[in-house]
Formats: sequence, C-alpha cells, structure tokens
Amino acid sequence: MKREIIKTLDGSTTIHLEEWNESYHSKHGAIQEAKHVFIKNGLSLFESNPVSILEIGFGTGLNTFITFLESEQKQQHINYVGVEAYPIAASEVLAMNYVEELEAEGFSEVFKKMHESEWNEEVKINSRFSLTKRKQFFDEIDDLEIFDLIYFDAFGYRVQPELWSTAIFQKMYNSLKPNGVLVTYAARGVVKRSMIEVGFTVEKLTGPPGKREMFRAFKKV
Repeated sequence: MKREIIKTLDGSTTIHLEEWNESYHSKHGAIQEAKHVFIKNGLSLFESNPVSILEIGFGTGLNTFITFLESEQKQQHINYVGVEAYPIAASEVLAMNYVEELEAEGFSEVFKKMHESEWNEEVKINSRFSLTKRKQFFDEIDDLEIFDLIYFDAFGYRVQPELWSTAIFQKMYNSLKPNGVLVTYAARGVVKRSMIEVGFTVEKLTGPPGKREMFRAFKKV
C-alpha cells in the first residue's frame, strides 16, 4: 500500500495511505488531535498519579511521545503499552517532524529510542516512563484489568470496521481496571452501541479541530 508523508494543518506531519484515502492522524492537525483526544480528555483525568496506558494503534508514536512529554512536565510515573499489528519502519517514523513541532529538541534521543527499541520487550525510557511495544493483532489482546486508560486510535471505521466491533471492545473492557477509561476520536453511533453492549458508560465530548464530537467511555463498577 502506497504511503506518503504529508503535512497537516497545524504543521505536524502524518502518513497518508493513498489506497484507503486514510491517514494515521487528522489532516486538520496531528498534534492538535493527539493533545485534545488523548491528553486533555484522557490522561488529564489522572492528574499526577501513576497510570498504566494501553494504546491501540502505536503507529508513528506521536501519542506515546506526547504522553512522555506530559509525564516529564508533571513528574508522573507511566507504564505505556503500544499495540501495533503492522509496525512502521523506524527510518520512516524518524522522518516525522514531531520533535521540532513540539519544541522538544532536548528529547530527540528519547523519540529515537522509542522507535529503535525492540518489540515485545519492556524498555525504561527513564526512571518514570516505561514502554512496551507489542507487535500484535488487536483481537489477540487478552489482558485482564491491567490498564487505567486506553487510547483507542485504530484506523477509522470506514476502512476497518472490524477493529470497532463488539468483540474488540469486550477485550478493551476486560483489559481495564475497575473505573478505567477509554478515549477515542470516533463518534459513530455503531461504535457507541458496541461500547454500551459490553458494559461501558459512554459520553460524547467536543471533538478536536475539524471533528465535531468524540467519545469517552468508563468501566463503571
């Protein structure tokens, strides 16, 4: 599948898949989307408390890197697991301009380490932040009450509806601790119905730039 690095409206880059007419991030702004969906409406709920995060769709590592920068700012301990079935080559990801756009030149080696580290092994990025990249299909996830927060960042329902199924959301529900949270950029009715069916309490929030709404779901106990 042909891949092209493109610049989004906030100046940050993403990868565009021409065959699907689908991008790894919003064309309205990759960094803006990540900060709005996953940090503002996800990580911020945990203030400075230790948190265990599962990311569905590690992709370019943007969400991971922004989360690391937040952990530095708040001195927050984070255990981060990113699942990706089809990893991107480190050389391709390192062509992204995230370090510059986030004004994080002091952490350029951290971004590099995140992508050059081995898959399926826990890596200590520093004393507060650990990263495990798992090369795994989403339907193979079988964690039980391990995570506080899920970043659900799979490709869109339009191109991969199977990733937004009730079966997948059951795995997400099972993997969360009691009172855990899932956040996603999606806001389709069919997605909400699947979430509710497996037990989530779902709320609709204002979406990132270019998108009217998004979902946040809670594992209420």
